[in-house]
Amino acid sequence: MKTSPLQRRLCLAAALLCAGPLQAADTASDARRVDWRDQVLYFVMIDRFDDGDAGNNDQGAGEYDPASGARFSGGDLAGLTRRLDYVRGLGVTGVWITPPVANQWWDGKVGYGGYHGYWAADFKAVDAHFGNLADYRALADALHGRDMTLVQDIVVNHTGNFFSYDATRDPDDPTVGYQPNTRSRPMTAPTQSPFSLNDPRRAADRAAGIYHWTPRIADFTQRRQELDYALADLDDLDTENPRVRQALRDSYGHWIREVGVDAFRVDTAFHVPAGFFRDFLHSGDATAPGILAVARAAGKPDFHVFGEGFGVDKPYADTLARKIDGYLRDADGPLLPGMINFPLYSGLGDAFARGRPTAELAHRIRSSMALHANPHLMPTFVDNHDVERFLAGGSEPALKQALLAMMTLPGIPVVYYGTEQGLRGQREAMFAGGHGNGGRDRFDTAAPLYRYLADIIGLRRAQPLFSRGAPTVLRDSAAGPGVLAWRTDHEGQSALVVFNSDDRPRLLDNLDSGLPAGTTLTLLHSITGEAPAATLDAQGRLTLVLPPRAGLVWRADVASARVPATASSGAIAPRGARLTLDAFDGDAVRGPLALRGRAEGVEEIQLLVDGALDAPLRVQPGADGRWQASLDTARWVDPAVQHRVVAWSPTTGTASEGRAFSVDPDWRIAGRIADPAGDDTGPTGRYVYPTGDGWREHRPGDLRAVQAEVSGGSLRLTLEMAQVIADWNPPNGFDHVNFTIYLTLPRRSDGARVLPLQQASLPDGQHWHYRFRLGGWTSAGFLADGATATDEGRGVIPAPQVGVDRDQRTITVTLPAESMGAPATLDGAQVYVTTWDYDGGYRPLQPEAAGSRFGGGGADAPKVLDDARLVLRTAD
Repeated sequence: MKTSPLQRRLCLAAALLCAGPLQAADTASDARRVDWRDQVLYFVMIDRFDDGDAGNNDQGAGEYDPASGARFSGGDLAGLTRRLDYVRGLGVTGVWITPPVANQWWDGKVGYGGYHGYWAADFKAVDAHFGNLADYRALADALHGRDMTLVQDIVVNHTGNFFSYDATRDPDDPTVGYQPNTRSRPMTAPTQSPFSLNDPRRAADRAAGIYHWTPRIADFTQRRQELDYALADLDDLDTENPRVRQALRDSYGHWIREVGVDAFRVDTAFHVPAGFFRDFLHSGDATAPGILAVARAAGKPDFHVFGEGFGVDKPYADTLARKIDGYLRDADGPLLPGMINFPLYSGLGDAFARGRPTAELAHRIRSSMALHANPHLMPTFVDNHDVERFLAGGSEPALKQALLAMMTLPGIPVVYYGTEQGLRGQREAMFAGGHGNGGRDRFDTAAPLYRYLADIIGLRRAQPLFSRGAPTVLRDSAAGPGVLAWRTDHEGQSALVVFNSDDRPRLLDNLDSGLPAGTTLTLLHSITGEAPAATLDAQGRLTLVLPPRAGLVWRADVASARVPATASSGAIAPRGARLTLDAFDGDAVRGPLALRGRAEGVEEIQLLVDGALDAPLRVQPGADGRWQASLDTARWVDPAVQHRVVAWSPTTGTASEGRAFSVDPDWRIAGRIADPAGDDTGPTGRYVYPTGDGWREHRPGDLRAVQAEVSGGSLRLTLEMAQVIADWNPPNGFDHVNFTIYLTLPRRSDGARVLPLQQASLPDGQHWHYRFRLGGWTSAGFLADGATATDEGRGVIPAPQVGVDRDQRTITVTLPAESMGAPATLDGAQVYVTTWDYDGGYRPLQPEAAGSRFGGGGADAPKVLDDARLVLRTAD
């Protein structure tokens, strides 16, 4: 018998009361099974997606202003509901929403609002800006009617910022240094019990111990601070207090019972003890049972819960990946069913957007499979609301590659709203009138990225191999952008996935597929549309030329395998064609590298390093077939990298075996300039730092000196600072400052004067050719071509490499020759370095400084705190 959503909710509530959760699960006739391995989610920030009810936008507390990214913009649950067919058209199977709960709307202390949903005042109420309970139920019913799932974002670590502590705090007396936030709107304390017990000056509140009564986190490396102190001054809950645990279980069980939520994403999971989740999910408390028991009673036996642990490891390290795994399981058994795969996110962005070695992403893939018991239940993503959008620093072809990789690797792919429309702003709105929108709706189903995403989501859903299989990495590049290839296997089926992350063509040579000889590869997808016929050779290998930014997916038709007479990669090599490359000592090469070998049936040889086809070293074999050449190694500068050289004949499609070598670069000082202390006050001398912690006491934007070194066509800058701090635990090792570096190449009259997004121009009428932006979380490079005051221009790879020595107060920036167009010389080049800070955009400037906003200038004044200019001299 069919029942209405309301009838089902009433029946389930009765089942919980009368039969208990386990018995209710046995009798739930409408239980819906979900295999989360096969899910593809669309992540929506409610306030920024669509405005379905303008009547709830402005609640009269000064919190609403679409012109400001800090305030509510007008999106709501009704708006999302009316756009579900647009969302479903992508092929996604579910929607993940930011917290819909009642929030602190405006925090005057920091000059920012709770439009995002993570500053709760009542965990069991719908925020008035988003609608009401009926609106939320309507969204859930509309999703379930389309056979889609609903994932709700939840917070268990903190509420909004309703109190803080000053420097007089006494750990033994929570009343000392306590400061209520009188500038909070519309309330000055949570409205839900027991979270309303937040004033230690009242004996009952202090005795209840709902909060930790701690100041904000000052050192993220200290585990006690991470667990017990306030993240960004958000009031930290004592999640080991049984009363807090019961209240949180009750609050979130409410949304399963009353709305029909199918899964939870847990915000800031690292900031609560991992053991908390065993109680949260499995508690036997009859008054507030564990979440999974509530879900079973609600007919949701496959309810999923995944946590957020913001952890990005340095290349080839797994420290934070292991920390993530510590929230999936411990010595006593499983904890959370899933955690968001942040290390893979970092690997995807580094490899495809920033041109880092594809070997780093290969390590992430291997590590994910080796470390985690079930990586298929870990959501994967390329960007989200807490990080810079992919297109803010990466190109559209790079984005297509990252998305295709995500769709062909284990995990639950998550598409951040607006990716399909090419949005670049971190939290800009999709609807006309919303923040940063430009005055038009962005729900175009004919948009190229919308169609592309629909295609590759369709590929994943049509091939369970990708959602359930295991990848084996076959080839990667340790030297930079280039080839990445893996084979995925599942229940006797196999697929090959191959990328070229470079903007130049690359050779994929002698790829050992691990498949039978003569296997036919049937093309399933090609990003570029270029897809040669492919059959594995007699050794099960594949050789072919990859176009720039290629992404190819083949199904291996093993049943059709036959041993070919010769290799096939689009063109059949003549019989007898053969190339060899003699072994050599390739350790720590400085200067030219001597190469020798033999050629049979080949008239011309191209020597390729790391598969790069754009600048080959051409060699003619002698009459006896022997050949030799001298390879200049000056352009490579990382001694830790293993490069790979191969001899290649494009006319025959023949490649030698590859040989490895490393280099010992010859860095030479090309200039140094000292910069006065204390001049980090902007062009007028009146700029001041934001009022938040860390800024004014450390002066992180105060440049003290810049030194330049060159090796071949590469450039290394050492930036000496007043102090280098890392209060927010960024992966690049520094924060509170962003460096933007402008490079002017010698003897060129072209270029740009404007400093994009910084509301300034290069001094003295100079023009720049390359620009590099780097901060604690990301780095990116750009060409002057297409750069304007509001557009950063076309991206270049590889992005800068960053090193930090906090004791020496230095930040080292290495710019490989390829990222600067491989200049013939840097003699006479000019480097201009500026400081500011960046968080999804250069931080705002206003007359009076605020928590995270610079002061001392108008909104349109130059965003340059300190600067230094240096002319390079490299001639002997």
